Amino acid sequence: MKYLLDNKKNIIIKDLDEFDLENTFECGQCFRWSKIDENIYQGIIYDKVVRICHENNDYIVSGLDILEFENIFINYFDLNTDYKKLKKEISLIHENLKKACKYSTGIRILNQDPWEALCSFIISQNNNIPRIKIIIERLCQKFGNKIYDDFYTFPSAEKLASKSLDDLIDIRCGFRDKYILDAAQKIASGKINLENLKSLPINEARKELLKIKGVGTKVAECELLYGLHRLDAFPIDVWMKKALCELFYGFTPEDFGKYAGLAQQYIFHYSRMNSKKLFNSHNSTEN
Repeated sequence: MKYLLDNKKNIIIKDLDEFDLENTFECGQCFRWSKIDENIYQGIIYDKVVRICHENNDYIVSGLDILEFENIFINYFDLNTDYKKLKKEISLIHENLKKACKYSTGIRILNQDPWEALCSFIISQNNNIPRIKIIIERLCQKFGNKIYDDFYTFPSAEKLASKSLDDLIDIRCGFRDKYILDAAQKIASGKINLENLKSLPINEARKELLKIKGVGTKVAECELLYGLHRLDAFPIDVWMKKALCELFYGFTPEDFGKYAGLAQQYIFHYSRMNSKKLFNSHNSTEN
């Protein structure tokens, strides 16, 4: 990967493998990125509004200076990780995983803010992506800091911990309001330290997350993978249940190895985008 500034102070990234904007932003791991035009996405990384355009073989990044790009952007998009090498390694695990890896071009696991990811996946419970995004935007507009125009930061755990259920009425997040407050209070008080969970044995990290009201197994796994970048985490939803049952019969999450989370993301994308082809002939049912 190489990068340079153009005459408009945009950052041009060259020779970057395995990065597809749509597949990365639309795979269910994040909720504050939006497609604003063909091959152009805009989103918020911490307190920066960032726009990325894929043009020819280059990626054009605006909204960051070169130091912010190096200190924030590269880590956020995991650009120093060789995903081509990882795909080659996990493709050896199973023939169907090899197919999923080949199909799922350019998906990268983002290094999101752990608190933002946790709160977002609490909101995601029994919800669809458009509504999740709307609720998160309401939360940011009401409690976040304004960056400019209609762009706001994600509110800190400390900010939300001082609020009441009545304060969250305008967010219209339903039963999830009490879970958001409980999570915020536990994080703000230090009862649960998300940064420490990055280095704990994964089973211990899971147990800590499950202490938060409303955080079940799936939300905990999503936080581990998408918020804490624990690539051995393995969220399971309806699509993954189908895939494990019909494409990887007898497999457990542990069978996918130390990059199980990356394998999960490829399997999820492959299964969801090819459901009729993969599952109809098997008479599969959702459960």
